[in-house]
Amino acid sequence: MDSAAPFAAEVRAFHDAARRAADSGQAPMVPSCPAWTMSDLVLHLGMVHRMVGTIIRERLRVPPIDPAGLARAEFPADMTGWPAPDRAPTMGPIPPSLLDWFDEGAQLLGRQFREHPPDETVWTWAPEQTVGFWLRMQTIEAAVHRWDAENALGAARPVPEEIAANAVTQTFEVMAPARRAWMKAPPGAGERFRFVRTDGPGQWLVRFDVEDVRLGFGEDGGFDIELSGTASDLMLFLWRRIPADRLGVRGDQALLDRYFVLVPPI
Repeated sequence: MDSAAPFAAEVRAFHDAARRAADSGQAPMVPSCPAWTMSDLVLHLGMVHRMVGTIIRERLRVPPIDPAGLARAEFPADMTGWPAPDRAPTMGPIPPSLLDWFDEGAQLLGRQFREHPPDETVWTWAPEQTVGFWLRMQTIEAAVHRWDAENALGAARPVPEEIAANAVTQTFEVMAPARRAWMKAPPGAGERFRFVRTDGPGQWLVRFDVEDVRLGFGEDGGFDIELSGTASDLMLFLWRRIPADRLGVRGDQALLDRYFVLVPPI
């Protein structure tokens, strides 16, 4: 089984959406990424791919001094019409050379995922220091941004079930603790959120105890609020792509806003 196949499929679909926008002569705004156009989104994801690809290829074990510099080192000589990494939104047509650079970087990263074992040690920004961490993270990020790109064109397909269900778990195992630390979120007071998948098996019971995010599975334990929906919709809500009114909600509705205080967006 090719564990990198879902990543490859999502970046291909992202590229297809960006190419459709480029062929129209426009760089549409991306509603789910305020202040970004499609050009900015392509550059962002392309830079992430180049950064991660370098980390894996060079087997870096310590944090790079300038992570974004790993991507800038692979910029082409001619960047006519490209967005500036530190200035958005970038209006105007999407440069074909930007899409080519993105495609090349995505393919290079996919090759790194296939050539390096998932348990190989490399630096990451999380406690888990493996290639497998990056594969999981970049598959999820590719799916989220593929949804962003398609949504900007007016019709986004759901995230595939396997990726979405994994992303829900990953949110509570990795992203929520990281976002709480990075954004200095307030301490939890024992708030209990239950997330129930409606298109397959899957329940997540999450409790915020002071600084800890405690994750359990199944029906055991009570909850203060329950949110139910497809795996894709649960994932997209947690990544703040869709509102709670797309989900089934029961319990203390005041906790809907509390969740994103406890887990601030970045």
